[in-house]
Amino acid sequence: MTIGDDGKAAKHLASQAQEVGRVSGREPWREVLQWISGGRLGRRHGCPTAPELGTPWQDTISAERIGWRQRAANLDGEFVFAVDYQLCRRCRLGWVEQPHTLPEYQRCGLAAAGLAALRIEHPGLAWHTLGGHLTESKGFWAAIGADVPGGYQQRGPCAHINASG
Repeated sequence: MTIGDDGKAAKHLASQAQEVGRVSGREPWREVLQWISGGRLGRRHGCPTAPELGTPWQDTISAERIGWRQRAANLDGEFVFAVDYQLCRRCRLGWVEQPHTLPEYQRCGLAAAGLAALRIEHPGLAWHTLGGHLTESKGFWAAIGADVPGGYQQRGPCAHINASG
């Protein structure tokens, strides 16, 4: 199997995982609206468009979970990989949820690079997921979690984290 132009571009993008643009993105009015409505109002829907940050990787607020962040890889104005994450420095824990790579860019190292960059930026944390792993993703989690404290095993949130998002 030869790697096409998409695969080569994705591998190059994976090599840039530590070139991250950040947007604080706090929207207190949206957080209050979600809190008052029990999460029914104020949610974003659909995948956000890639902000113009001038970096291949972007760190923004999660479109789905209150208080969570999203790390995403942008290739030609399109998110080709994204994962939501949350940290609790007090408990020395990190969680990731719903890593997703567009099918044509899978197996190019984007998820591995994105998750590794998060671990490098936040050393000393044990990494977990909130939910169980789907049967078809168990191989991914086993490979990506090898030698990672916590191993991306399922663990509920600590008392300091809002898991519902």
